[in-house]
Amino acid sequence: MSSAQQLLLTAIRCDIDNLTHLATSADIVGDISRFIHMLQRERGASAIYLASQGQRFKTRSDTYRQHSQNAEALMRQRLEALSYEVRPQAAARLLRRIAAVWYALDELADLRHSIDTFTISADDATQAFNQLISGLLAIVFEAADTSADPDITRALVAIFHLMQGKELAGQERACGAFGFTHGHFDEAHRALLNQLVNDQHRCFDTFVEFATPEAQQAWQKELSPRTLAGICHLRDVACQRTSAPHTGPDDTLGETWYELTTLRIDTIKTVEDALIIQLSKLCHRKIAQAQDALEKAKAQPCGYAPAPCEQLLALNGPQPLGDLTASALTSPLGRSLIELTQAQAGRLQGLSDELENTRKALRERKLIERAKGLIMAHQDMSEEEAYRFLRKTSMDQSKSMADMSQAILDLSAMLKRKEKGA
Repeated sequence: MSSAQQLLLTAIRCDIDNLTHLATSADIVGDISRFIHMLQRERGASAIYLASQGQRFKTRSDTYRQHSQNAEALMRQRLEALSYEVRPQAAARLLRRIAAVWYALDELADLRHSIDTFTISADDATQAFNQLISGLLAIVFEAADTSADPDITRALVAIFHLMQGKELAGQERACGAFGFTHGHFDEAHRALLNQLVNDQHRCFDTFVEFATPEAQQAWQKELSPRTLAGICHLRDVACQRTSAPHTGPDDTLGETWYELTTLRIDTIKTVEDALIIQLSKLCHRKIAQAQDALEKAKAQPCGYAPAPCEQLLALNGPQPLGDLTASALTSPLGRSLIELTQAQAGRLQGLSDELENTRKALRERKLIERAKGLIMAHQDMSEEEAYRFLRKTSMDQSKSMADMSQAILDLSAMLKRKEKGA
């Protein structure tokens, strides 16, 4: 076997290793998805339980907590197994992210004890759940960011934004459950509710952008107009300037809100589950294709050994070196290796171009989010106002939002250096 063919085989084996790692990551995403869903239920029930001072949702809170613990145990088993396996270098960041989340998981027992003893407010408990879920979602994003296959990357990006949108819907459920159970919404909770609705729209728009046509169709099919109409009505009630009427201890508006938003979130979870199954199938299909390519590469003729140049020249008579090169290139062995190499190079170039386009979109979104955070901090704007301001400024200066965001970040860094030097 020639060195070129050996290198080609090694490259294909590396592809298989990376794809196998991505398949494992897809399984991890599935475990995280299930755990997050249970945590979201536990968070919403805990908000009602705390807001009602233990009068409501005690049994449901206990049930959801047990479901969370079961899902956590399964997820921990898969994550722990990663520490004993050799992984591609790209997995190092993913492993570090998992390690950081592991510490937060160990504090869940303390959070639950604080809920049981009413030593934590509903808002603080919700925020603690939010932080943990955010860390879990970051693992999914890291898996997407380290993927080296464009098809798998796009699938992971779509899943991440769907999960993120669902998490925002879960936060909206907890916020609304607290306000309706408490009997009114103050200005801070009304603003939070509006922000969560706007952020959901952006996440779901991005999901649709990266999702396959089949996933987009499933998304449109599963959403119930009747459920959405009920949620929109209660959103309007919550966001009225006057406080929502409190009709006494028998008022179940909080539970009505919880049930409607839960129907919507469970529907999103159905789409999410279908996407994760499709992702797993995609990974294994890619692995099978790579293994097939490996077998074909192995089957290429490799026993042919060209004679020394002296003997070849003697057998064929005087022949220019250029003709010998041409003959070598047109021989069966030469053609098979060249065609295989060219096909592989073309495929890799196509994958590289598509992957770079996807990564570029991710980098631009990161820049926009960072710039939006700076605008919010320095201009006292809400997230929606900051986004509109950034978009208008970009249009006024005939720049893309990514370029405008980079300019804002560069200016901020320069000002910070001047402040330190002053």
